[in-house]
Amino acid sequence: MLFQNEKLTVRQLEEKDSSLLAKWLSDPEVLEFYEGRDNPFDLEKVQNKFFASAGQTSMCMVEYVGKEIGYIQFYELDADTKKKYGIYTENTYGTDQFIGETDYWNKGIGTLLISSMVSYLIEHKKASRIVMDPQTQNTRAITCYEKCGFKKVKLLPNHEFHEGKYQDCWLMEFSRLSISSKRKEGESS
Repeated sequence: MLFQNEKLTVRQLEEKDSSLLAKWLSDPEVLEFYEGRDNPFDLEKVQNKFFASAGQTSMCMVEYVGKEIGYIQFYELDADTKKKYGIYTENTYGTDQFIGETDYWNKGIGTLLISSMVSYLIEHKKASRIVMDPQTQNTRAITCYEKCGFKKVKLLPNHEFHEGKYQDCWLMEFSRLSISSKRKEGESS
């Protein structure tokens, strides 16, 4: 287990999770913003994407009250990505995630997941900055990220090839520095 917060648990991805990933990543509602409805997964594709070449990405399952409901991954940004985003600080992490069980959408679980992952990355990975790049039309995800303290910092035109065309995305960032400055503001009032 990576961490637990209230009813939420995040643990390392295991081979036994393949069928759940294939189920979620063949659901058009999930694929609308993650991978694309024209890009459904079967077990072979899950194996190739999630288990054949993990690299530096930490891939995790999300459980809520003991039931697997989604996926989250995190990784330290490489130099090329940081340069592309205009980020020059060390310990910058990115995350990607989805809740695959659609019955768990719009219940605050995504907000709990993101805020818990932010805390984990700051405390255990010493992240100074955490970024995401949701598609501009994914308003549900953007609202969730903003509730967790992320700010839109840069429009990324034609950033992600999705469902046959390039989509604009927002670079969204959570900065550890903003936590420090908020604390200082609170102390001086």
